Amino acid sequence: MTQHAATDIAARQQRRGYWLRVLHKWHWISSAICLVAMLLFAVTGITLNHATALETKPVVTKHTLQIPAPVLRGLGTREDGNAPLPPRVADWLRERLPVSIGAQPAEWSADEVYLSLPRPGGDAWLSIDRETGAVEFEGTSRGALAYLNDLHKGRNTGAAWNWFIDLVAIACLVFCVTGLFLLQLHARERRSTWPLVALGLVVPVLLALIFIH
Repeated sequence: MTQHAATDIAARQQRRGYWLRVLHKWHWISSAICLVAMLLFAVTGITLNHATALETKPVVTKHTLQIPAPVLRGLGTREDGNAPLPPRVADWLRERLPVSIGAQPAEWSADEVYLSLPRPGGDAWLSIDRETGAVEFEGTSRGALAYLNDLHKGRNTGAAWNWFIDLVAIACLVFCVTGLFLLQLHARERRSTWPLVALGLVVPVLLALIFIH
């Protein structure tokens, strides 16, 4: 073997070692970031696929309240449109109802203020009679499993959780892409690599073509 050939082989091995280190680094970092979330999404993927079999009976909670006149005056004279409840009214309700009022826009009319309060794993609403100050509240909880399923779907979870899902998805993409390159680098020593990758592609395609109509 000539010196030039030996130098070329050493350079290739050095490049391969460099990329192996880089890919392994990003592979384990991305897997660590998305590990817990992927476990959550994997488990809830199964529960969502069998949602009808695992469905639980909703629990409904109802409350009636009477807003005192000084607080009721905080609603002002607005008659139509959508706007959040005034802070004084929202704080009064928050202290007495098992729900987070937040800054969601309510539906205003001359006689009533209606506020929808959807949430993961349940739903809620309240209405305020603007003349009498009577409050009707109804909350529905479908249990912890429904809560986790809604986290999976990003249903009524807010902007922060939706951003979290996006970041987890990016981490999963990095995990998968670096894994693919690692497979390519190790494929020579593992002959079953590409047949298994091909199987992972062919099986879902066949299932979709044959059984999904």
